[in-house]
Amino acid sequence: MKVIGVIPARYQSSRFPGKPLADLCGKPMIWWVYNQVKKVPEIDEVYVATDDDRISSVCAKYSINSVMTASTHGTSTERVNEVAHKVDADLYIVINGDEPLIDPEIIRAIIPKSELNTDFYVSNLMTEILRPSEVVDFTNIKVVTDEDGNALFMSRSPIPYPKASIEYKYYKHVGVLIYSKSALEFFASTDKGYNEKIEDVNELRFIEHGKKLKMIEVDAHSLSVDTPKDLEYVKTVIEGMIDKGELVING
Repeated sequence: MKVIGVIPARYQSSRFPGKPLADLCGKPMIWWVYNQVKKVPEIDEVYVATDDDRISSVCAKYSINSVMTASTHGTSTERVNEVAHKVDADLYIVINGDEPLIDPEIIRAIIPKSELNTDFYVSNLMTEILRPSEVVDFTNIKVVTDEDGNALFMSRSPIPYPKASIEYKYYKHVGVLIYSKSALEFFASTDKGYNEKIEDVNELRFIEHGKKLKMIEVDAHSLSVDTPKDLEYVKTVIEGMIDKGELVING
């Protein structure tokens, strides 16, 4: 079973243009993410998927594999589907490019432990929400599952609504997903569903069309970079790790 990791990277961003190339302790942020993904032994190859020559050039400078993709893709999943047409594999893991310290063990959790008995497979990580403020934060996509761990719905609103007195753990999705080729092709060839348009949650395209989306729980509370302010904070974290000898920069 061949597994590759794909890190979608766009230069344009409303909140942080050029984020993948932002300097983080002497290295571009995409370098940090790439090297964390490379630590996963089950992943055979890692690629950055981009539509920008500036990102491609930096990848070449740091010996990072990259694939140039069209600039017309509306979602990162569509971009990864193009990669799947160019790079053959059984499964494609998609990792957000804004978590420079993502734990490789978190990524490992989404990889099936044995050969799949289906050609159609898609899975997503989720983690328990620990702070009430995160439940009402619309940037966190909340998840509810059935008894088999398949997603029933995803929403930016708090779901389920706690009308009863039952204690409930809220979960949010984590930006690590895995797809088979047929799942990627289905996504790219299927129109957005009604709820997907309302919530602006790509994964609802599978749920609305009756496809199973396996959710896997992990303990994931890594640092993501969405703004220049976030970048400065992550810099201080990395500098502290370097000072303590917990992190060594090579390459």
